[in-house]
Amino acid sequence: MTLTLVPGETRLDTLERVWREGVAATLAPDARDAIETAAEKVAEAARGDVPVYGVNTGFGKLASVRIPPEDVETLQRNLILSHCCGVGELLESETTRLMMALKLLSLGRGASGVRWEICALIEGMLAKGVVPVIPSQGSVGASGDLAPLAHMAAAMIGEGEALLDGVRMPAGEALKTAGLTPVVLGAKEGLALINGTQFSTACALAALFDGVRALRASIVTSGLSTDAIMGSTQPLQPEIHTLRGHAGQIDVATAMSALMAGSEIRESHREGDSRVQDPYCIRCQPQVAGAALDLLRFAAQTLEIEANAVTDNPLVIEAGIVSGGNFHAEPVAFAADQIALALSEIGAIAQRRVALMVDPALSHDLPPFLTPAPGLNSGFMIAEVTTAALMSENKHLANPCSTDSTPTSANQEDHVSMAAHGARRLRRMNANLSMILGVEALCAAQGIEARTPLVTSHALRRAIATVRAEVPRLEEDRMMAPDMERSAALVRDDALARETGVEVGL
Repeated sequence: MTLTLVPGETRLDTLERVWREGVAATLAPDARDAIETAAEKVAEAARGDVPVYGVNTGFGKLASVRIPPEDVETLQRNLILSHCCGVGELLESETTRLMMALKLLSLGRGASGVRWEICALIEGMLAKGVVPVIPSQGSVGASGDLAPLAHMAAAMIGEGEALLDGVRMPAGEALKTAGLTPVVLGAKEGLALINGTQFSTACALAALFDGVRALRASIVTSGLSTDAIMGSTQPLQPEIHTLRGHAGQIDVATAMSALMAGSEIRESHREGDSRVQDPYCIRCQPQVAGAALDLLRFAAQTLEIEANAVTDNPLVIEAGIVSGGNFHAEPVAFAADQIALALSEIGAIAQRRVALMVDPALSHDLPPFLTPAPGLNSGFMIAEVTTAALMSENKHLANPCSTDSTPTSANQEDHVSMAAHGARRLRRMNANLSMILGVEALCAAQGIEARTPLVTSHALRRAIATVRAEVPRLEEDRMMAPDMERSAALVRDDALARETGVEVGL
C-alpha cells in the first residue's frame, strides 16, 4: 500500500500509518508543477551574478564567499559530507522513514527549489525499503536538524550507510540493489535537504503517537485500580467535570464511567463505607489525565502544522529567493516539552495507585503486596519499587529542553531550540511509562481477583482477560521481569484500550 501525501494538508493519522505500519508514501501528483517552477528559479540564480545564499555562496559564517557556477555541484556534495557529524545510537528505522516522509511534505510545497528527481528518489527509497543509517545525536534544532538530515542526504548521493530490508550495507550498494540511482545534487539541493526540522518533528510525532496510547491505557488501568481498592465512582459524575469545563477532563471522566458501569464491586460498598473520600490518585484521575490529554492535543496541533511546513532556507517565494529562519525548531521544542510533562504526570499518578494497592494500610483489605501468602512471598513489593524508579526518571527527563540554548557556528547561530534531544528523550519516557502502566494493570487485576466472588464491570473483565492471556495470576513468587514486559507490551500495542472500547484520542 502507498499513501498519498498532500503538501500542506496531510493529517497526523496518515503520518502515523507511515510510522507504525511501514507503508510507502508519495507526493500528490499536482505538487510537481510548483516544485519544478521553484527549481528553475534556483537554476537561474545559480547562473547569475547576484549572490544568493546557499545557491552560489558558502554557508553560515561563510555566506560571504562566492562560489562559481562550475563548483555548485561540488559545493552541495561537500555540504552534505561535512555535515555528517552525527553520533550516538541509531535512529530507529520507523522514525527515519517518517522523517523522510516529512521531508517529502516540506519539499512538496514548492518553495525549496529542488528538482522533482530529489522527491522521486525519496519516494523510491520509501517504496523499496532503503532506510538511511542515521545517528540520533548532533542536532541543536536551530539551523535545521543538520547532522541527522545530512546522513539521510548522504545515502541519497550514495555515501554513508543504509538498511535494505533491515540489512545494513553501504548506501550506494543499497540503492543499486533496490534499482535506484543516487542523485547528483544541484544548486541549493543539499541545503534544502539538511535545513529543516524533520528529524525533531518525526521524533516528537512518534512520541505523541505512543503517548496517546499510554493515555488511553491509563484510563483502563485507573478504572481497574479504582475497583481493586473499592474506590468510589462519585467523583466521575458528569456535572463535576462540566462545571470545570476542560475537554480532556470531561473525556477521561466519561470514559472511566463507561468502563466501570455495572461493577458488582462498586455496588457492594455504596452504603456503609466508612471512607469519605479516596486518595487523589483515585479521585483526581480525570483532572490529571485529562490535563495531560489536553496537552497532548495542543502538541498535536503544533506538530501537524510543522509536519506540513516548509522549514528550509532560503525559500523560493513570490519576492524571490529570500533568507529567513523557518529552520528554527522552537515550536517543536515547546511541543516536545509539553509531551514530556504529560507523560511524566500520567506515570506519576499511576505509580501512586500501584503504591496504594500494595499497601495493606491503604488498599481496603487487599493482602499485603497483593500476594496470597505474604511473608513467605514478597508479591509485587519490588515491582512497585521499579515503578517508583521509572517515575522518578521520567520526572527528571521532563525538565524542559526548550529553555536551553548555546551559540554555535561562530556565533552566527546564536540561539538554538534543542528540539532534537527534547524530542528524542520522549522515546525513553514512553518506554518507562508503558512499564509503570503495565505494572498497574497487573496489580489491579490481582486486586480485583482478590475480591471474588464480587466481579468488576463487563468492560474491565475484558481488560483482565487481556492481561491474563499474557500473564497468569501471581500465586507464589516468580521472576516478574518477563511478566512486566508482557504487560507493558499490552500498553504499547493499545490492547487494553482496544479490548475495552476506550477511544479517547487527539
